[in-house]
This record gives sequence, structure tokens and C-alpha cells, in this order.
Amino acid sequence: MRLLLQWTIIIPVLAWLLFFSGLIPGSDIFKLAASVLLIFSVMSAVHHSEVIAQKVGEPYGTIILAVSITVIEVSIIISLMVSNGGEAVSLARDTVYAATMLILNGIVGLCLLIGGLKHHEQDFSKPSVTIALVSLISIIVFTLVFPTFTESIKGNYYSTPQLIFASVACLVIYSCFLFAQTKRYREYFVSIGDGQDAEDVEVSKWVFITSLIFLIVSLGVVVLLAKTLSPTIESIIVSNNLPQALVGVIIAAIILLPEGIAAIMAARNNKLQTSLNLSLGSALASIGLTIPSVALVCIIYDMKIILGLDIKSIILLGLSVFTVMLSLTNGKTNVVYGVVLLVNLAAFIFLMIYP
Repeated sequence: MRLLLQWTIIIPVLAWLLFFSGLIPGSDIFKLAASVLLIFSVMSAVHHSEVIAQKVGEPYGTIILAVSITVIEVSIIISLMVSNGGEAVSLARDTVYAATMLILNGIVGLCLLIGGLKHHEQDFSKPSVTIALVSLISIIVFTLVFPTFTESIKGNYYSTPQLIFASVACLVIYSCFLFAQTKRYREYFVSIGDGQDAEDVEVSKWVFITSLIFLIVSLGVVVLLAKTLSPTIESIIVSNNLPQALVGVIIAAIILLPEGIAAIMAARNNKLQTSLNLSLGSALASIGLTIPSVALVCIIYDMKIILGLDIKSIILLGLSVFTVMLSLTNGKTNVVYGVVLLVNLAAFIFLMIYP
């Protein structure tokens, strides 16, 4: 464990030094080094999240990882909105939409597929999924659907009172979800049916604090390097005559890598409950924290923010939510559910390229 902790500390620190070293971001050496450090920083974040989960237990470990990366992502979105002004009116919506589609179809789909292939059929707590999906559906409708159909302001906008109401609704729902997950109904979110907990290793207080600090550091590296590499990704996409919207999807996928890998590893180890806690909790945190934070900044700086999706995106999002609901309706999974969700993800990407 010491050896693993050593490289998981050195890599994020090295990445931070490279990022602030003054090297020209356009150099090929910088891009290559940034790409390698990005991959290792993702692995470092996954390791530290596992150490934290061992110390605090479920579902607190998954909550720390989900909320940490969401807070860092929110800070990046807000900084870009403040610096770019009117050019970033749809940035929050596009980021949240891409992240939600990737989580519901990509991460959950891969967890169900890989877990099903290895373990044939996996069990999870149906009440925990029901609580998460009820909360998620309400937040999605308030933030990404209603703005398209409201009449106070023309376009996919909320008026200021509507924006305040939607933000408060998100915070209330997400807070109640956390209360249910950590206090009132915590037993619903604890892993069931895996008998592998005997292998858990005692984690000292010092190791826990170190992992908590370097989880934040590693996630910060992932987000910053992803944003730094975005011009290179954009140039590759443009040179291949692909839609620019793919840049946001790729960046969101990179940012979600730590959560995705942690969830998939848990499913492979027959801890699907942990996978679902992480994936659905991440989707809730991504919307429930991002939209209120961005709304506050927009109100303070008197900026407009586009939240409503177009009809095609609403249908795709509705299909994704409906498929996840049906896939997780009876407390057992199989590979078919995973394949269908991954096909939904493929449709999301395909229709973005060929609208």
C-alpha cells in the first residue's frame, strides 16, 4: 500500500508542477506529457477514492468522490462563464446534459454489462435505486425540460424567479437524497450479497487524510488537464469535419473517468450496489449542484443562461431515463440491460454527428 500511495501522490504533484510550469501548451511534448499524466491522475483518483471508501464505509465513500469531482467541475464551468460572458450561455446546460447521458447510458450500461458477463446476474437494493431515480427525474425536468416550454421569456430561458425556484428545488431534492442515503435509509444503500467485505484493510487516520487531500488534487488535475487539452481535441474534431458539440462530450467523458472506472471496478467485483450509488449519485450531484451554482453566478453578474434542451435531446434523455428505470426495476440485472443502455449512448453520439 505504501508503494501505491507513493506514486499516487507523486503523479498528481508532478502534474500540477507541469501545468503551472509556464510550458507552451501548444508544444507536442506538453500534450504528450499532459495526456500521460491525465491517465495516471485518473488512476490515482480511483485509488484514493477506494482508500477513503474503506475508511468511512458506504455510501460515504461514493458520495465523497461524486461531490468532489462535481464541485471542481462547477468551479471550472463558472470560471469559463465569467471569463467568456455571452459566448458561454449554454455551457452549463451542454455540460450537464452530456454528463447525464454518459452516466446513465455509458457508466451504468458498462456496469450492468461487465457485471452480468462475469457474475451472470447481480442483486442490488431496489429502494435505493427508486429513491435516486425519483430525485433525478424531478431535477432533470426542472432544469433541462421546463425551460423549453415556459412562456415568461422567449427561448430556452428561465426568468429570474423561475431560475431561483428551480435552483432551490434542486438543492432541496439533492439535500433530501443525501439525508436518505446517509441517515434515514442508509441501509438501502449498503452493498448486499457480496461476502467480500472480509478483505477490507484497516486504514489509518493519516492515510485517510492523505488520500482525501490527494483525491481533490488528482480530480483537479483531471479537470484542468482536460480543459487544457480541449483545443487539441477541438482541432482534431474540426479537421475531421465532426460537430463541435463532440468536444464537450469528450471533455465530460474525461472528467467522469475516475467515477466511471471506480463504478465499473465495483461491478466487476460483484458490488453492483456501490456502482449504482456512485453512478446515480454522480448524476444527481452533477445537476443538483451545478445548476444552482451557475444560477447564482448568472443572477449576480446579470448573465443569461440557456437551460432548455431541444425536442430531440429531450426525447433522447427521456429514453435514457425510462430505460434505466426499467432496467433497475426488480432488483436484479443481466447483460441485456447493459447492451440496451450502451446502444442508447451510441444513438446519442451518432445523432450528434448525423443530426
